[in-house]
Amino acid sequence: MAFFALSRIQPLALHSVTDLAVEYDRLLEENQHLRRAVTSHAVIDQAIGAVVVLGQIAPEEAWRALRDVSQRTNVKLRTVAEHVLGYVQGGPLPEPERIELAKAIVRYRRCGGRPAPLGDGAGSDAAPDGERGAAEPRR
Repeated sequence: MAFFALSRIQPLALHSVTDLAVEYDRLLEENQHLRRAVTSHAVIDQAIGAVVVLGQIAPEEAWRALRDVSQRTNVKLRTVAEHVLGYVQGGPLPEPERIELAKAIVRYRRCGGRPAPLGDGAGSDAAPDGERGAAEPRR
């Protein structure tokens, strides 16, 4: 049995049931991919907001900070974002990510036109002494 399918490229192309089934499967897979992408973007956007608050930096710098943490720790960006969201809700932040996030926040505070926090050494990327760094674990 054959079916006509409407398409902008081929207005009245004749397709078999097999062709339609293959196209249906392709569209289902694409739909699932798009749903995952939308969910992933939402998690990353929320983590950007958390880093904005934690580090008192602009959203653009928060995005760069998350990206830097992901690249420097070799952890997927979405996973870093999930860890940051867990951290701001009272959970742990893996130490390599915590260290890199603290460094990135200090780096982007400097780059964002804001002065570095008091007590920060000129060549140091670490959080200032006596202050709880933006991404240091809670006690």
